[in-house]
Amino acid sequence: MGQSEVMTLHKNTLHRSTKIVATLGPACSEPAMLEAMIRAGVNVVRLNFSHGVAQDHIDRARLVREAAVRAGCEVAIMADLQGPKIRVGKFENGQITLIKDQAFVLDASRQALGNDDGVGLDYKELPQDVSAGDLLLLNDGLIVLVVTQVVGEQVHTRVQVGGVLSNNKGINKKGGGLTAPALTAKDMEDIKTAMGFQADYLAVSFPKTATDMELARQLANVAAAPYKYKPALIAKIERAEAIPQLEEILKASDGIMVARGDLAVEVGNAAVPALQKHMIRRAKAHDKLVITATQMMESMITLPVPTRAEVSDVANAVLDGTDAVMLSAETAAGKYPLETVQEMAQICLAAESAEQIELDADFSGKTFDRIDQTIAMGALFTAHHLGAKALVALTDSGSTALWMSRHRIHIPIYALTSKLSTQRKMALFRNVTPLLMDTSTDRDTALKQAEGDLLKRGIVQKGDVYAITCGEPMGSPGGTNMLKICKVG
Repeated sequence: MGQSEVMTLHKNTLHRSTKIVATLGPACSEPAMLEAMIRAGVNVVRLNFSHGVAQDHIDRARLVREAAVRAGCEVAIMADLQGPKIRVGKFENGQITLIKDQAFVLDASRQALGNDDGVGLDYKELPQDVSAGDLLLLNDGLIVLVVTQVVGEQVHTRVQVGGVLSNNKGINKKGGGLTAPALTAKDMEDIKTAMGFQADYLAVSFPKTATDMELARQLANVAAAPYKYKPALIAKIERAEAIPQLEEILKASDGIMVARGDLAVEVGNAAVPALQKHMIRRAKAHDKLVITATQMMESMITLPVPTRAEVSDVANAVLDGTDAVMLSAETAAGKYPLETVQEMAQICLAAESAEQIELDADFSGKTFDRIDQTIAMGALFTAHHLGAKALVALTDSGSTALWMSRHRIHIPIYALTSKLSTQRKMALFRNVTPLLMDTSTDRDTALKQAEGDLLKRGIVQKGDVYAITCGEPMGSPGGTNMLKICKVG
């Protein structure tokens, strides 16, 4: 694909509402490829802390920032913590094949490499967490073991569903109940690393309660303080125990990730679609962000086109109202990382064109206590009924743009900020295009500058109507108190 073609595609996806999170890995670590992916529609780059050491992540973050500069489009960086290693150990020959009804021992005290009889455990607490009759699901649920008895440090099992089991595959307990803490000692060090390169988002793996997220926030804020910024926190909902705690976890987080892989293993595949819809609704009700993840375009790891089922899956997440859809191995290790981003962008655009707008119903019976939130809602309502060309928010913290983005509207939202950290953070907000502009001057000057910037970028032209919000005095977080309807002269 030539440079002009990539530029054209980027232009076509400028007003795509749903954002794309792509995972960085060997398949897209070349600067030219990463730049092309950003031009094609990547809004957030995920760094997976399950792989590599601290310097690897520092180098990758620099790679992302440099590619974004070349692409002329700021993106957010999300540092995704590994979380507890609930895994089997290694095997003599790298893998074994388990047969139905075979006896197999998971041994927390085993030092030798595994074989057909049993294997050691990275997760030493497993014998204390299980009892006879429990179902253990290995390798994302492809292998099922029934616990027959626990003897000291040994968990004796019988194979219910067999298959190939290789080194370090994950373990889940059906229905949840594993006591591993969300934050390990490694995670705590990784938080310091991520804050050192000023990651915009921190994704916390396997939280069970709001307390897990509060601890992560304390650690992140302390580590980020020397750099004078605060990261946003994403709770990855992937444990059964997190579901009844969802409301409290949402309150303690800036957003959630519907992490369908581990979650499906713990609660069952059939329960996930309804849970996905529920989590997206609750996140939006709390004015929080939501990312839908795992196996969205899985076939494109090896094939140049997605399956129809994958197209429907991505489209349904868009129609559910997710802020972002996420690619994992598809971009990190797949054969077609750029094509996968292009396909996902086109699916999102097509799904968005079919969205039903029910803005009046959204506001029915609702009250707003804050002036800035009321202004944001008033701007949405007014722009919708006037058929405005754009919604514009002059924002310091990004809150006004976030509130606007919680409601479906086919009018693009442009968030103008003087803070680079705020611009990057807003890259994840649905239907928000964040732009950097000096908004710290007096109100009238800022409004004139904003219109000039919109004209220069081709967002509005003579005769267009747009709605703009700002605060007075300018530059005060949470200070939005003015809505103005403008017509370009």
